[in-house]
Amino acid sequence: MAKPNLRPDHNGTQRAQFNSNKKKIYATQKVCGICGKPVNFRIKFPDPLSPCIDHIIPVSKGGHPSDISNMQLAHMTCNRLKSDKLAPVQDRRLLK
Repeated sequence: MAKPNLRPDHNGTQRAQFNSNKKKIYATQKVCGICGKPVNFRIKFPDPLSPCIDHIIPVSKGGHPSDISNMQLAHMTCNRLKSDKLAPVQDRRLLK
């Protein structure tokens, strides 16, 4: 039997704020915060290069699930490879 997903940003108290911040990030960020390459918003899930939200400090490591300062744009594949590890944040000034 599958374990229920208890993360508050998936189906709990933080879901609405997560979705609101996700829309803001999708509207303002254009590059993956993990690999630094452009994200194409025309690519849709389940394509590995589809856009998604990465928690800079993973929720499992104490990161806030819906705080916009803990969220960044990422490719789905980059986010999956990062998993629940702490990774260096790209210096966005170098990507402009």
